[in-house]
Amino acid sequence: MDRGQRTEDRRQKTEDRRQRTEDRGQRTEDRTSDFWLLTSDFRLLTSEIVLVLIVLLLLPAPASNKQGLQAGSIWAKRDKNMKELYADDVARQIGDILTIKISEDSKVDNKAKRDLKKDTNRSNTFNGELGITTPNNNILPRMPGFTMSATSANELKSKADYKDERTFEDQVSVVVMDILPNHNLVVMGTRSRNIAGDIQTIEVSGIVRPSDIAFDNTIKSEQIADFRIVTKNSGISAPYTKPGWLGKIFDIIWPF
Repeated sequence: MDRGQRTEDRRQKTEDRRQRTEDRGQRTEDRTSDFWLLTSDFRLLTSEIVLVLIVLLLLPAPASNKQGLQAGSIWAKRDKNMKELYADDVARQIGDILTIKISEDSKVDNKAKRDLKKDTNRSNTFNGELGITTPNNNILPRMPGFTMSATSANELKSKADYKDERTFEDQVSVVVMDILPNHNLVVMGTRSRNIAGDIQTIEVSGIVRPSDIAFDNTIKSEQIADFRIVTKNSGISAPYTKPGWLGKIFDIIWPF
């Protein structure tokens, strides 16, 4: 009786263990199915997000207003007129500023010498006979003879010596006024100084090749095509560097 009862208990325990094992397998299968279901849902969501991004990229960008759209970021929106981060700061566009280093040396040494001489000596003699004979020699009376002599001399000696040396050094900042079809720059600028009543005005212009501009945004005057420089002085010292009106008149009427 006790042995049969123990056998029945063992059989019952074995059945309980088998049932627990089946329950564990069922739970494992349920978890696996839930995982694959979640994975498929995630893939579907990812494909939908990618599709939405592609549609947004293909849509045309909205036109900005006059003030421009504000970027939703802590960084300011980049202005189109700003230069690139690694761009050099040299003149390239209309309105840019360029500095010209003026170093002009002018030296003129002209000498002229002339030595002209002319001598003339002429002599004429006439004895009065015309060489005309007629039956009556009294029709043509005999003309008196004469002797003529002329001597002249002309001599010119002249010598001229002109020497002029000038040196001009300065720096003037100019503005790019135009760009030629070959990308050369047309520049023009003016500088005025007023020191104790003496006014000096410098006007420069020319054509600059962009490849000749140095890294510090300067260029030498001898590298500028059609370079033109005009200096004007006015003020207190101007009358002392020019001849007076009477001297100008004498220079005009003086023949030598």
